[in-house]
Amino acid sequence: MNLIPLYPEIFLLLAICVILLIDMFLADDKRNVTYALSILTLAVCGVLTVMNPSGDISVYLSNKMFVSDPMSNLLKLFSYIAVGLTLIYGRQYAADRGMTNDKLGGEFYVLALFSLLGQMVMISGNNFLVIYLGLELMSLSLYALVALRRDHTVSTEAAMKYFILGALASGFLLYGISMLYGATGSLDLAEVAKAAASPAANKQILVFGIVFLVAGLAFKLGVVPFHMWVPDVYQGSPTAVTLLLGGAPKLAAFAICFRLLVEGLFPQAIDWQQMLVVLAVMSMAIGNITAIAQTNLKRMLAYSTISQMGFMLLGLLSGVVGHNTSFAAEAYSASMFYSITYVLTTLGTFGVIMLLARSGFEAENLDDLKGLNKRSPWFALVMLLLMFSLAGIPPMMGFYAKLSVLKAVLATGQVWLAVAAVLFSLIGAFYYIRVVKLMYFDQPADQHAIVASTDMRIVLSINGIAVLVMGLMPGSLMSACTNAIIKTLAS
Repeated sequence: MNLIPLYPEIFLLLAICVILLIDMFLADDKRNVTYALSILTLAVCGVLTVMNPSGDISVYLSNKMFVSDPMSNLLKLFSYIAVGLTLIYGRQYAADRGMTNDKLGGEFYVLALFSLLGQMVMISGNNFLVIYLGLELMSLSLYALVALRRDHTVSTEAAMKYFILGALASGFLLYGISMLYGATGSLDLAEVAKAAASPAANKQILVFGIVFLVAGLAFKLGVVPFHMWVPDVYQGSPTAVTLLLGGAPKLAAFAICFRLLVEGLFPQAIDWQQMLVVLAVMSMAIGNITAIAQTNLKRMLAYSTISQMGFMLLGLLSGVVGHNTSFAAEAYSASMFYSITYVLTTLGTFGVIMLLARSGFEAENLDDLKGLNKRSPWFALVMLLLMFSLAGIPPMMGFYAKLSVLKAVLATGQVWLAVAAVLFSLIGAFYYIRVVKLMYFDQPADQHAIVASTDMRIVLSINGIAVLVMGLMPGSLMSACTNAIIKTLAS
């Protein structure tokens, strides 16, 4: 068996075990070794993924339960980047808050890598149960990370809410999978698609299965009406963990939506697209309107995430019109590009929040950003670029991402949906621009000097510049997404 496409997952699992063992024997003042090994592991995984000789074709392994294709390789690369940036941004934050009994918290790094392994399994899963196993591996790691500050009541409460509602979502997902298995007789995505297209398929059970499946996916995406956990968990988690929740997992969430709905249930697209329309519109409406009323920055970004995920769904629901599938590649690649854009922008935004935080102080209220331009003009500019990108203001990366999704929606003739998306984006622009107003036109509420490691300052600066540069020159990334989707759909 050709195991080369599996090398990143195999290496990551072995590296996690080694890091865990090494961390056990490190003295408190040597904990930075765990951090360095974690970053090195991510770099090696990236090299293994790039050097995969079958990168441009789809390769199936383990009885077709695992697939390595252009889409999975591209999403994995951005997942490594997202987790790597999270670890860089969160290193000092985790140390200052004693998130474990040791100085730098080896568990923080190990659990972050375990969550990444789960995401990689989700991204490359080609079987309902394999995707579910990846989802649970990621989720269990994140539950533990949210509760990592064991002496912090708010974090413990957030972990309980996340765990209980996550278990409920898993139940929905499993029940949907069981009904689809009953209707099609298979858990393999290709076989399910073939059986769903058959005239002999029990359409009633299929639709019921899809309803529960979409409900489970909506929980994981955090879209309305399954969004109740998002604001509380974002606010209650340590900021470094909030970024682990809001960053790389969104790429894996897009991947499983694509695998389950597009690859597994494409013949039933008319049914699940109607559900996604409702989820998308409600998420954009409630997410943007509720965010305006927030004074807690993390809570505001949580509602922003709900609206952004609603916008991402617009691409997924624009692939098929009637029985015309000619829009599929453009729509799904726009959705993929949007997911990557959202993750890169979110990484930088939470990076700035952690930059401003210090031991004994959480920079998580809007007032904590007052006068940032006077304290640090450069990082105020970085935050401005990130806020403009989230708002979809040109020439930022977020503008092109929104434009590509809207073009996909308009191509299907759903003009009302595009108009609704634009209106809710205009409402959302208010609370992003409010952040810019606080930074540039208000007096500083905090006079403390901003202290951060050199690597964090450099990476955060690059993150902010990248959002601008990729907005000015989005062609290469958009082409990569389109190419990945076309080749994946053709396999």
